[in-house]
This record gives sequence, structure tokens and C-alpha cells, in this order.
Amino acid sequence: MSFVGKKFKLDKSENFDEYMKELGVGLVTRKMGNSLSPTVEVTLDGDTYTLTTTSTFKTSAISFKLGQEFDEETLDGRNVKSIITLDGNKLTQEQKGDKPTTIVREFNDGELITTLTIGNVKCVRVYKAV
Repeated sequence: MSFVGKKFKLDKSENFDEYMKELGVGLVTRKMGNSLSPTVEVTLDGDTYTLTTTSTFKTSAISFKLGQEFDEETLDGRNVKSIITLDGNKLTQEQKGDKPTTIVREFNDGELITTLTIGNVKCVRVYKAV
């Protein structure tokens, strides 16, 4: 869990527009989302993790306990049920709702690789430690 307390800033992104389109995100919001370079930080207090995503447009924080379902409002305004598990250096999030989504966050030396999957659409976003 060497990733706890570190910040990661978006460095590159592949297929994010297609991913947002598949979610039903409108054109204006997609353009905004594609122009941002958010920072992600994971903190831990006891057994409660907080995943904070910060950008010039919006800040989002979700708090969760591993393996326990929780309610989440996504950055694009959807209300979903999420469950997050940890396997080694990977946090895997399953979002259940109208459009089920899987988000895998893999932490490596100085890097966070986030793979977002909805249906047949896959997006990879690479963050660098700051």
C-alpha cells in the first residue's frame, strides 16, 4: 500500500471521449473532461479509504471500506452502487447502475494506471506521481 498518501497527476489518456460517450455524457461535458488533467490521491484513516480526484473544474471524494458496497455520485452525475477491492497494488471498483462500469487502478513505481471499462469500450489513463 505504498500508494496511500501519494498524489498522481494525469499524464496521458486513451479513448476517454469514447468512454464518456458510452456513459451518455453530453458533448460539452466531454470536451471539458478531455481538457482536464486531474490529480488523484488515496488516503487511509483506520480501515476507511478516501479517493480524491481534484481538477480545476470539479473535486470529487469517495470514502469506502474494502469489500463493502456504498452509494456514489459519479463525476458525471450518475448515482451508482460501488464496491472496491484491493489485490496487491490494484484497487478494483465495480459500479452498478444503468451502465455497469469497472475501474481498475494499478499503482506502480511513481505511476497510476487507471483502466475504465464499460461494455466493449475501454479507456486507459496514466498518471505520474507528483
